[in-house]
Amino acid sequence: MEYVLETCGLTKRFGRGADAQTAVAGVSLHIREGEVYGLLGPNGAGKSTTLKMICGMLRPTEGQILFAGSAWSRDSLYSIGSLIEEAALYPNLTARENLRVRTTLLGLPESRIDEALAAVDLTDTGRKRAGRFSMGMRQRLGLALALLARPRLLVLDEPTNGLDPIGIEELRDQIRGFAASGTTVLVSSHILSEVQQMADTVGIIYRGRLAYEDRLRPGQDLEELFMGVCREGRRERGEEAA
Repeated sequence: MEYVLETCGLTKRFGRGADAQTAVAGVSLHIREGEVYGLLGPNGAGKSTTLKMICGMLRPTEGQILFAGSAWSRDSLYSIGSLIEEAALYPNLTARENLRVRTTLLGLPESRIDEALAAVDLTDTGRKRAGRFSMGMRQRLGLALALLARPRLLVLDEPTNGLDPIGIEELRDQIRGFAASGTTVLVSSHILSEVQQMADTVGIIYRGRLAYEDRLRPGQDLEELFMGVCREGRRERGEEAA
């Protein structure tokens, strides 16, 4: 099977009738097994809305999501790990205790806790409560939560927000490591230089529509590509002179 995830004409409108606003319009993504797919776009382009539909947080207005070749269902979520916006943590619990809550809810073996903590380098946090973690540590704990079920697809929405340069570099290496171990990663980010270094394929959303999708080629300038797609989008909408 070539694609672990496809979206076919995915559309989301908010509101009804004449007041309805289209956030995502006919987006068709093609995400291959074992790759890092970078989803790019200006602020408000529809990236987060698209990811939330894939993760079951929003219901599509139109279109279809295919996971592992079959129509998406709630059961698909057992194979999809996600970190959308800020991780939902219990601030008075330690990292290990936060993960234990999730393993209990999902019926997973406790052995997964050590596995997830090791994957994100949080094995030595001891009795320190999550509420006292730095932003980078909270992000890593959110990743650990997403990895507990050994997902086939990992969805990350702007995971580098609030991280310092060292934290960003560490996260980039972790994402490449996830893909190398067989987990497909769909990541949204506004830091083009980081996406350039970790993505195999990129999709660019402009004003709710998928304006570009292709594999990254060696030496390709992602910033130039991104700006070109956005300029073309503005021209098509009459916002910029040809």
